Parts: sequence; C-alpha cells; structure tokens
Amino acid sequence: MRTDPRGTGSRTPGTATGGETVSTAPPAPKADRRTRVDVAALLERGRTLATPVLRAAVDRLAPPMDTVAAYHFGWIDAQGNPADGDGGKAVRPALAVLSAEVTGAAPEVGVPGAVAVELVHNFSLLHDDLMDGDEQRRHRDTVWKLHGPAQAILVGDALFALANEVLLELGTVDAGRATRRLTRASRALIDGQAQDISYEHRDRVSVEECLEMEGNKTGALLASASSIGAVLGGADERTADVLETYGYHLGLAFQAVDDLLGIWGDPDATGKQTWSDLRQRKKSLPVVAALAAGGPASERLGEILAADAKSSDFANFSEEEFAARAALIEEAGGREWTADEARRQHTIAIEALDTVDMPDRVRDRFTALADFVVVRKR
Repeated sequence: MRTDPRGTGSRTPGTATGGETVSTAPPAPKADRRTRVDVAALLERGRTLATPVLRAAVDRLAPPMDTVAAYHFGWIDAQGNPADGDGGKAVRPALAVLSAEVTGAAPEVGVPGAVAVELVHNFSLLHDDLMDGDEQRRHRDTVWKLHGPAQAILVGDALFALANEVLLELGTVDAGRATRRLTRASRALIDGQAQDISYEHRDRVSVEECLEMEGNKTGALLASASSIGAVLGGADERTADVLETYGYHLGLAFQAVDDLLGIWGDPDATGKQTWSDLRQRKKSLPVVAALAAGGPASERLGEILAADAKSSDFANFSEEEFAARAALIEEAGGREWTADEARRQHTIAIEALDTVDMPDRVRDRFTALADFVVVRKR
C-alpha cells in the first residue's frame, strides 16, 4: 500500500528567514519509554547478514559484469584488487531483517528480502548515475565513468533480474507475495526517476508534484524494505501494508534530508560535488519550496533559474554563482521548510507503527532507524 503524499496534509511553503543552520533532528518524545538502541550495530547486523548472500548472487553474473558489479559495491578497486569500500548506509538491509522480527521470525528470514531490495536499489543507482552524469559516488568514480555507459546499463539490468531470482528461488507462497510487492515498488521507483528527469526541463514544479516524485523514487523502495522481511515471515496483508506506510513516509523524510545535503552537504561526507543538485538543475524540495514561497528572494530565484535553463555556459558557472543560488533558496525559506518536512514525515512514519502489534524492542529499533535517517550527514 503506497500512501499518497497529497493526502498527508503537506504544507504550502511560506516565507521564512534563512541564514542559520537548520537541524532536522526529530522532536524529543514527551515521555520516552524507549530502550536505547545501538543504531550502528543495527545497521551492521543488516550488512553482515546480507553481504555474503549478496556477493553470492553477484558472483552468478557473467564476466565482466561480475567484476563491474563488485567494483560498484566497493568490494574491489579500479584495478580489481580487494577493497573495503564504503558500501553505503545499509538502511534498507537493516529494515528488511528487522521487519522479519515483527512476525516473531528470526532476522535471517528477512535476508533474501534484504538482498533483493539492495539489488534493486543498486540497479537504480547505476542507471541514475549515468542519467544524471554523476562522476563520483562514495568518493570513487562511478561505474559509467570508469567502465563506460554500456556496462552501467547492463550491470544495472542484471542486478534487477537477480533481485527477482533471489526471492523466487525460495519457492514459497510468501516469496511470491514479497516479489509482487517488490516489483510494484520497482515500477514506482522507475516512475519517480522519469518524473525527476522531466522536472529538470520545466521552469516550475509544484510541491505536491515534487513529493509525489520523491515518494515514488525513494519512498516506494524503503516501504518495500520495511515490510519484505515480515512478508517472508508470513505477516498478513494489513501488517505488511502498515509497515509499508512507515517505510514510505520514512522514505520521504530520507529524501528531504538528501535534498538538503544535495545543496548544503559537506562533500567530504557526501562524496559528491559542492552544490551537486544545483549543478544538475534538480527541482528538489528546497528549490521547489523556495519558488512557491513568494516574496523578493523567491521571485529573484525564479528569474535566475529561468535564465539558467537557457544558458549555454551553465556548466562553467563558478562556485560563487552556485553559492548565490543556494543563499536565495535559504532566504526564501526553502531550507527551513524542507527540514520541517523531514521532521513531519518522520512523525507520520513513527505514528504508523502504533497501529500494528509487534514486540517493543522491534518497535524501538524501527523508531531508532527513523531517527537516524533525519539526523545523518551523508
């Protein structure tokens, strides 16, 4: 079940004063009875359980796709030597194995789901990097930059096919249910990427359109990750739907933070260029919210971005020119509005958990992962 962001009471941006650093930290609960959760250990558990199965799946690929994929995952360097690269935050595997515990199953029950979701996620990264022209991911050359566009496309396609193999090989009714949900999420993810690309060529995009796109591109797969282990553990449809609702809104919070980092993030932490989203003319939430806010900064920003779209020299803009655009977005209130939206979506995600029975320790872990998403720096 995918929740429509237009039905969640999203606020129309208003004018806000910029200039200060905006925190996305979630508000502290009034009476926090949660046990302390070691989020780093939770993420590492998902990574440790999923990685051997993920590597075994990638080993099935024909050469050179197997080594290209291994490079993408950070297991080898550009020369083919073993490497211990940054494999990402591992939020999705952590969610998948945790969701199995909602049903009382062991976390290992969720491992095939964790691997399948990771394969789909990395399929999307390989293709997105090529479509967006990104030359760096996790402080290394992207696959298309190092191995060429053809390999990026082929390896991405292969990972997508492997995702379905990993699930269907289980041969159970629940595996079929999980595959249907993951396939639906994958289609939404592709819809979101198509929307994202089309928005780059438009002068204006509404906040509602941006939230719909981000719900497809990011929310759908996090929704799948949050429920797939439970489905493999035999959860009923209502429980799976509630967990998807949690994951969908967590995905919107995740993407809102990503949008902030895409403009104001530290390149040393994100592994991307300064002002990376502005360089790609992305209609991300801070930009869209700033344009919708009204006021002098908003109007000036609109004029500049319209001129940018027609500029033949955009690729040669200086750091100062991008910094000026970021300052206008902040002055118009886009930065603050997006930080508020991340917190709001975080709250909706947490409240969804209250509608399904699960062990308290599992609920606490879901909550801790949601908290982590909105305070991260990369």
